[in-house]
Amino acid sequence: MARESRERRTEERESEFVDKLVHINRVAKVVKGGRRFGFAALVVVGDQKGRVGFGHGKAREVPEAIRKATDAAKRALIRVPLREGRTLHHDVAGRHGAGKVHLRAAPPGTGIIAGGPMRAVFETLGMQDVVAKSLGTSNPYNVVRATFDALKHQDSPRAVAARRNVKVSALQARRRDVEVEQAAAD
Repeated sequence: MARESRERRTEERESEFVDKLVHINRVAKVVKGGRRFGFAALVVVGDQKGRVGFGHGKAREVPEAIRKATDAAKRALIRVPLREGRTLHHDVAGRHGAGKVHLRAAPPGTGIIAGGPMRAVFETLGMQDVVAKSLGTSNPYNVVRATFDALKHQDSPRAVAARRNVKVSALQARRRDVEVEQAAAD
């Protein structure tokens, strides 16, 4: 009986995640009888509530490579703080190798304005409004890693307030003052 409930909990946990296949790479190894093909898969997994991860899997068959990548992604989840559950708290840049990305917070109704690999990350993360630009390489592995680097540098007002030993309301008041000044300057 305990085993059945444990399996049910595991299935519920599995079903809460959304996974997106970002890229499949086919490689050939030349052997005596001809070519042996292998496949590498890049998968992004998220719960659409602020947790997201990516994984890489390699196997002889595509479904097995995707399964391995999905398992790796579920083991490597990170939590990203979202403003109002829909966008970033502040603009941020990330890089990995030759891949560089710039992510900007966006007003409601903007949608996800981003290229392929980044779009998969934002959709599985549950972000609804963001403007993103990928610079440098278009290699999906490096673009995804650069996006995760940027997301890891995302801070919530609560974390910033705790680090500075001030109240969150004081930070929010400062933010509103800056927005009013910018509006007056425009």
